[in-house]
Amino acid sequence: MDFTRPTAPAPYEMLPATATFEVTSEDFTDGASLPDAQIAAGGNRSPQLSWSGAPEGTKSFAVSCFDPDAPTPAGFWHWTVVDLPADTTSLPAGAGAEGGAGLPQGAFMTTTDNGTQDFGGAAPPEGDMVHRYVFAVHALDTEPGGLGIDGSVSCTVAAFTYLGHTLGRAVITGTYQA
Repeated sequence: MDFTRPTAPAPYEMLPATATFEVTSEDFTDGASLPDAQIAAGGNRSPQLSWSGAPEGTKSFAVSCFDPDAPTPAGFWHWTVVDLPADTTSLPAGAGAEGGAGLPQGAFMTTTDNGTQDFGGAAPPEGDMVHRYVFAVHALDTEPGGLGIDGSVSCTVAAFTYLGHTLGRAVITGTYQA
C-alpha cells in the first residue's frame, strides 16, 4: 500500500496560542528518533518527562502523546494522562504502564486509539513516512477532578475537554519510521 501524502501540520499550531513552558526527556531529545523502549515492538514504555516554568494559576496538568502523521483523517492518540496535581513536575519512564502505578495518586489514563488505558508505543505502518510523536504537557486552570471525565473517555474527548482549560503547553517531539 502506498502511504505517500503530505506531512500533517503540527497539531498544536492549529489551536489558539497559549503560554509556553519547558519539557525535556531523559530518553530522547526534541526532534530526534525515539529509542526502542518507546517503540511498540521494542518496549512499549512511556518516556521519562520533566517540565518547568508552567504559567501562574496552573492547578493541574494533562500529558499526551499524539501522532499527527498516522494514515487516518484524525491522526492517532498513543497516550493521555489527566488529573496530574499542580506540584507534579515529572513522570518517570514507564509511568504509562497499564494500571497507572507510576502515576501520582488520583491521576489516570484515558482510552487510546489502541483501545487501552496505557501508553502505546510508536508503530507506524511498515514503509510509511517518518512519523512525529508529539508529547505535550498541558497546564490547566482546573483542579484534579475538575474536568468531569474518567478513564473510559477517548483521548480525543479528553483533549476536547482539557483544551478549553489550557493555560500553557510544553511540547517535545520524537520521531520514528518502521
